[in-house]
Amino acid sequence: MEKILFDNHLFTTIGVVARENDVQVYAVGGYVRDLLLGKQSKDIDFVVVGNGPRFAAKLAKTLKITNYTIYKKFGTAMLKYDDQVLEFVGARKESYRESSRKPEVESADLLTDISRRDFTINAIAISLNQDSPGEVIDPYNGRQDIKHKLIRTPLEPAHTFYDDPLRIMRAVRFASQLHFKIDPLTLEGLKTEKDRLRIISQERITDELIKILACTKPSIGFKIMFETGILQVILPEIAALKGVEQIGKHSHKDVFDHTIKVIDNVARVSDDLRLRLVALFHDIAKPATKQYNSKLGWTFHGHEDLGARMLPEIFKRLKLPNDMLKYVEKLVRLHLRPIHLAEEEVTDSAIRRLLFEAGPEADDLLLFCRADITSANPGRVQEHLHNFDRVVERMKEVEEKDRLREFQPPVKGDEIMKTLNLQPGPQVGKLKKAIEEAILNGEIPNDHDAAFAYLLAIKDREM
Repeated sequence: MEKILFDNHLFTTIGVVARENDVQVYAVGGYVRDLLLGKQSKDIDFVVVGNGPRFAAKLAKTLKITNYTIYKKFGTAMLKYDDQVLEFVGARKESYRESSRKPEVESADLLTDISRRDFTINAIAISLNQDSPGEVIDPYNGRQDIKHKLIRTPLEPAHTFYDDPLRIMRAVRFASQLHFKIDPLTLEGLKTEKDRLRIISQERITDELIKILACTKPSIGFKIMFETGILQVILPEIAALKGVEQIGKHSHKDVFDHTIKVIDNVARVSDDLRLRLVALFHDIAKPATKQYNSKLGWTFHGHEDLGARMLPEIFKRLKLPNDMLKYVEKLVRLHLRPIHLAEEEVTDSAIRRLLFEAGPEADDLLLFCRADITSANPGRVQEHLHNFDRVVERMKEVEEKDRLREFQPPVKGDEIMKTLNLQPGPQVGKLKKAIEEAILNGEIPNDHDAAFAYLLAIKDREM
């Protein structure tokens, strides 16, 4: 029997407390998987063949830990030791009803508990007991699956996913995080049971979706989700991007393939989840705006504006954080502007307006737009990137000169009212807008004295 040798005060103490209380304790799940992958994990799950919370309380007393939590409803206990989070649960057997993923639970032995786990790579245990310290219990060959980089269920896949449909999303997430393949039979189980996801709370699905987006190469997960039909269930708007139509010599790029390339491009340069959401949703309105023109080919006019207008409902449905919505809306709405500037004769006025509208998100917008340049032709990508670099340089020049990144009107509304003896109302807004337009058009510099002089010069005309 293979053993993992460890010199670990915590594990040794657990073995002592287990013997004193005549129970068996095993480290299981993600900690063991990561250990075998050569990774460190701060969270450790333990299975107690006996009463998990009771054992946790005994261990806490031995370790002189006074602050721990027992979840009676779930039969688990959690305590912190140094910088590690330890969770204890009694070995159990679970059975499920058709309409719920909440199981009926009864006590069981270790092998029965291991069999209910989601994937073989998480169905490995290490004994912490004094008669078998470090002994590896691996009834479903999880170590071989780790070696072969394979995601596989311990039991029949359809049964595993039917019982707990959240495992469908977890399979995709682990494949994405670890860059593992999904076993063909397990992949088929994802396809047949995908509709069971509808009984899972949206918060749990979105949590897994965000973890997939947070991977170093999110496209792995999105490809799996599309191929298995999962994406059509949880994000039909993204699944609808798939496909290419051709009329005569005109075809358009596969928008789904482009989208996941852009997400990967963003992931290479930023960990900001908000920017990855921009990449996910930036072309979401292309199916609704697609038209064919015999001279121009396929067009998607206005997809950036419609896409931004679609986002509030999507964020609400997915229960995504509201504090991210305005950011994602803004960048989706503006994502074509820098690209168009690269294709046109760039004027200072156009650059001023873009800087003004982008505000503090201007750098993120440029980062995203660079990621949005994709093509099967590397030469074409380099040409577009070169043109884009010229626009970025011009934007820097205009920004240094005009200070529009966080534009504030140089003449405030209260000063306008005091100077012209006006009451609050639309007239004040009209005058502020006129000053703003003059600055953006380059008619006056972005400073108080010039703006105040301009106000006096136009007051009779605008009033």
